[in-house]
Amino acid sequence: MKIYPVILSGGSGTRLWPLSRAVLPKQLLPLVTDRTMLQETVLRVHGWADVMPPLIVCGNEHRFLVAEQLRQIGVEPTAILLEPEGRNTAPAVASAALFLSGIDPDAVMLVLPADHVIGDIAAFEQAVRLAAQATGSGSLVTFGIVPDHPETGYGYIRRESASSRIEGIYPVAEFVEKPDLEKAQRFVSSGEYAWNSGIFLFRTEVYLNELMQFRPDIAGACQKAVQDAYKDMTFCRLHEVSYLACPSESIDYAVMEKTSKAAVVLADIGWNDVGSWTALSAVQQADDEGNVLRGDVYTDSVKNSLVRADTRLVAVIGLDNIVVVETKDAVLISAKDQVQRVKNVVEHLKHKKRSEHQNHSRVYRPWGCYESIDGGDRFQVKRITVNPGEKLSLQMHHHRAEHWVVVTGTARVTNGDVEQLLTENESIYIPIGSTHRLENPGKVPLHLIEVQSGAYLGEDDIVRFDDVYKRA
Repeated sequence: MKIYPVILSGGSGTRLWPLSRAVLPKQLLPLVTDRTMLQETVLRVHGWADVMPPLIVCGNEHRFLVAEQLRQIGVEPTAILLEPEGRNTAPAVASAALFLSGIDPDAVMLVLPADHVIGDIAAFEQAVRLAAQATGSGSLVTFGIVPDHPETGYGYIRRESASSRIEGIYPVAEFVEKPDLEKAQRFVSSGEYAWNSGIFLFRTEVYLNELMQFRPDIAGACQKAVQDAYKDMTFCRLHEVSYLACPSESIDYAVMEKTSKAAVVLADIGWNDVGSWTALSAVQQADDEGNVLRGDVYTDSVKNSLVRADTRLVAVIGLDNIVVVETKDAVLISAKDQVQRVKNVVEHLKHKKRSEHQNHSRVYRPWGCYESIDGGDRFQVKRITVNPGEKLSLQMHHHRAEHWVVVTGTARVTNGDVEQLLTENESIYIPIGSTHRLENPGKVPLHLIEVQSGAYLGEDDIVRFDDVYKRA
C-alpha cells in the first residue's frame, strides 16, 4: 500500500489577522516553530515507510511561495495542483484523487490541512497505520481528536459504541456542527464524541465513487478540470472554466455525512487547528505568568496574555487575558475571549477597500520581495530584494519613472536598448515609458532602493513583454 499525503494549502486564515493575510496566509508563516506550518505538515510524514512525496493543492497566487518553501526543506512533491479559485475541500480532494488515480489506481490518500499542529508525531503515525487497515474494506476514515475540554469552536463526530471488525476503528454515527457550551460539555462527558480534525485517509477510488453517488455535479466538474489540466512550469493548473463551474462544498457535507462508509479513528495526538490567536497561544510555551511573548516585548503585571511584536518595541502594563499583535502596518489588541471577532476587522477592511487584509508591507514575488518604506503625493520608496539568479519581467510603466540605487550585490539592468551592470552605490534612472528589466546575475541577494515618481504609482501600472514566471 502506497500512501500519498494530499496537503490542502488554501484559505486565508482571517482569524489570525494581522499576521495572516490573503497573499501570505497562516499556513505559509512560521507561527509555532522556525518552519512554516506548510513545511511542518510536509515534514511530519516525510520519511515514513510507504509514504510517497506529497501532492499540494493551493491557489494560483501562492504557487511560488509553496514551491520555494518545499525547496527550502529539500522535498520534491508529487505535484502542485493549482486551483484557479477556492471551492472548499470536496472539490480540492476530488481533484487530487483524480490526479493520483492517473499515477496509481490503488493510491491511498492521506488528506492533511496545511495549518494544523500535531504534537505527538509517533501517535499520529500509529493512528494513520491503524486507519490504513480499514481502507482495504472500502472505509472512508476520519480522525477524531480525543477532547480534553468542551470546545465550541470545533465540529464533533459521534461514534458508534462498538468497534468495527478492526479494534480501534468505529463506524461514524453522525457529524455534529459546532455546539454551544452546554452541548459541548454534554458531548465530552458522554465519551461518545470526538473533535472533527478534518484529516482523512481513504482510497481514491472509494472517495470518487461516493462523491459521484452523492454529488455528481462536483465529481463531473472536477473530472473535466483534471482531464483538461495543463502544465505551467513545474505546476499543474486545473482547467479554469471547468473548475470555476464546480459548486463549493466541504468534504463533510458532500460525502462524509451521507456515506455509509464513514469510520473514525480516535487520535490523542496533541492536535490543534490554530484557528485563532487563543489557539496559537495554547500550543506555545508560556512563562511563569502564563504569557506567550515574542519579539521586542516589555511587560509589567501582565498575565495569561499573548504579546507579539514584529517590527518595534511593544510595552504592556497591568492587563490580563489579552492578545496584542504588532506588525509594520497594523496592530491588533483584543480580549482573549473575543478573538473570534477578528474576522469582523477583515470584513471591515474589505468593505472599505483597504489593503491591510490582502498584503503585508513586505510583498513576496517569485524573484524575491519588495517592501514599501515611505510614500506620499506623487512618490513612493521601496526596498527591493532580488534572489540570486532571478530576474523581474521585461516591463514598462505608463505613469511612473523609477530611480534604482544598488545597496548590496550586483544588478544587470536593461533600460531601453542599453544593458549595463551596477554594483554597490551605483544608480540608474528609468524614464516613464522605457522598457526595462532588473536581474541579479550574482550569487548573493541583490538589495536596492527604488524611488518611484509620477501621477499614478499603483502596482497595476505594469505592461509585461516577457516574464520567465509566465505571469499575465
